[in-house]
Amino acid sequence: MKEVIDTVGRRKTSVARVFMAPGKGKIVVNKLPVEEYFKDEFKRSKALRALALVEKLEEFDIKVNVQGGGLTGQSGAVCLAIARALVEFDESIRPTLRTERLLTRDPRMVERKKYGQKKARKSFQFSKR
Repeated sequence: MKEVIDTVGRRKTSVARVFMAPGKGKIVVNKLPVEEYFKDEFKRSKALRALALVEKLEEFDIKVNVQGGGLTGQSGAVCLAIARALVEFDESIRPTLRTERLLTRDPRMVERKKYGQKKARKSFQFSKR
């Protein structure tokens, strides 16, 4: 068994690389403690949801490199990467994470802007005359 497990998670335009090793529960995101990086409690709980679900918050030291997008996309990317790392570590928790949809890559992306329009769907005001 590998000592350090590394996985990749993506959401919107964010990419997270997670390095997980057995330890005391120290979680570092972009060289900052997770409490400092994800100051919002909702985003922090979203990022660590997989760990909380299988009750292994204190069992692993996790180092995360995340880039691109905003904090919402980044927390989703971290969540997917951690879930993938947990499954790589212990295959028996796959069904638990699968039922919570934590192993599924969220395919929703920003729709592109169309030419002749203001935004993706919004257009300029129509003038009949």
